[in-house]
Formats: sequence, C-alpha cells, structure tokens
Amino acid sequence: MLQDRLGRPLQDLRISVIDRCNFRCTYCMPREIFGKDFSFLPKDQLLSFEEIERLAKLFVQLGVRKIRLTGGEPLLRRDIATLIEKLAAIDGLEDIGLTTNGILLGKMAKSLKQAGLERVNVSLDALDDKVFQSINDSGIPTKKILDSIEQARKAGLSVKVNMVVKKGMNDQQVIPMAKYFKEQEIPLRYIEFMDVGQTNGWDFSQVITKKQLFEQLSQHFELEPVDSAYIGEVAKRYRYVGTNAEVGFITSVSESFCSTCTRARLAADGKFYTCLFASGGLDLRTLLRSNADDQTILQSIVPTWKNRNDRYSDERTEESAKHRKKMEMSYIGG
Repeated sequence: MLQDRLGRPLQDLRISVIDRCNFRCTYCMPREIFGKDFSFLPKDQLLSFEEIERLAKLFVQLGVRKIRLTGGEPLLRRDIATLIEKLAAIDGLEDIGLTTNGILLGKMAKSLKQAGLERVNVSLDALDDKVFQSINDSGIPTKKILDSIEQARKAGLSVKVNMVVKKGMNDQQVIPMAKYFKEQEIPLRYIEFMDVGQTNGWDFSQVITKKQLFEQLSQHFELEPVDSAYIGEVAKRYRYVGTNAEVGFITSVSESFCSTCTRARLAADGKFYTCLFASGGLDLRTLLRSNADDQTILQSIVPTWKNRNDRYSDERTEESAKHRKKMEMSYIGG
C-alpha cells in the first residue's frame, strides 16, 4: 500500500476531464472572470481517453480503488460514456462515480449506466428558482435538475445531492432542501463554503459550519449518526430517525479531515495534484507524450505521493486563504 509521509494511503482518484462548464456559479466560476473571452484548455491539451485509461491503470496498481470523474462539467466532454466503459474494464477498480450539475444528466443517464457508471453526485444549491438561478447565473430552473435526478434513478444510477451553503446566498434553503430530499430518500450533502481557487472572494464570515447546519436541522428533524462506510470517507453522515433517508456534512473548514485524506487529483491537462488546495502539480501529460514507459511514469507518481504532507485545511487561517495561490475548482476538479 502506497502511503504518504503522514501514513495516508492512495485509494481515491478524482479525474477532471474538462475545465469548461455550462453554469457560471458565483462561488466557483463567476461570469466576470469566466466570461466569453476566458481561455479554456484547447482540445490538444486535454488528456485523451486512452491517456486517462493508461494513467488510471497505473494508479490502480498503486492502490486506487475508486475513481470519480469531475470537471468543469464532465458531461460536456464528448463521448464521455466511452471513457467510462474503458475505466469500468480495469481490473481492481471497484467503483466509478461522476459529479455533475445535472443539466445533461437526464438524457445521458441510460448510456452512462450501460457504460458502467455506478453513481452520480448532482450539485444543486437551492430548490427555489429565483435563488438557484441567481447562483448558477445561467437561467437554468430547478425543475431541469430535479427531472434529471429522477431520470438517473430510473436508469439505475445511485444519486446523491451536493449543496454548497454560503451565508447570504442560499442559507434559507437548508430546510426546504432537507425536507424534499428526505421524502425522496436521496442522500443530501451540505458542503461548507470553501476557499478553492482565487476568484470566489472567500472569507470565514461567509461560512455556515456543520455545527450551525446541524442545529438548524435539529429544530425540524431527529437525527442519529451513521458509521463511516469506508476509511477516508469525508462526509459526516446522519440518518433521519425512523427512515432510510440520510443527510451528511462536508466539513473542510470547521472540522477538517486532512488526517484521513486518501484522494489524489488528475487535472484535465494531465497534471497530478495531491491536494484540492495545491498550488502546483506533477506534469504527467508530458511524460505520456514523450513515450515514457509505465515504469518511468510510476517512478514519478510514487515519490510524489510518498513525499506528500498536505494538510491545508488543518493549517488554514484567513490570512493564508487570502494569500496562498490555489488552482480553480473548475480546473482541478471537485
């Protein structure tokens, strides 16, 4: 088992397949930055499906058991089902997931499931149309996403919903979201607003913590804790008493989970990152395209992970969050 300097194994790989998105969420890709003149990665700088497959096989050799496809919006990558089919055929890979904003999910759900996708996490930050559209800044109504979720479930995909909660943006939607997805028996994950990238204007005053969210929920529901499903699970999970419905919290700010982080990230251009908050990565695309053999590539990946000592969320201060250079979420993948 490949471990880093803090004894954390490499078990999960997040692969960003594209840096483009069809939303302009204000906390992730604000339109004033990511406008029509913004330069996204050209096609020849994206890893090909064959290059992603090759790297995925090498990471599985090193202990990776779960892969999640991210972006940007991964369903914008043409023929994404072909990549999923390639990954699903890798011996030793136990799980393939995908994170999406849901716009394209409904019409693609059947083909994704047939290709070997097992589960999707759908980002949805509000039920109220006015609030949701003010966040996504793209005119997309909530119904479009809810319909896609239903079609994904009918296709046999396991669905979870992710809600980033930011003070003054959508905190009034915490309880309506809980009630709706409790009735649907779809797990809902509240995500503390994080300082990913340089463009979302993050500061501590905008964070609604897990403790505050739990207190809100407890006024309406009786919750009981649920044991972690696996080592490195980041969500702190609870069950609505007397039901099979769950809710969870991603507490990167208030209760960091660096000590059990088993996730590596592969950006769309082939750079390998050992932390979501990294400021630099290992260029694997150049190795791939210089005809390096598998052993040479492994000899680059292994020491990078072994020397990993990232624990940004443990060490975060408001000052470090403002001044540390970090990759944008749309590039490095959620």
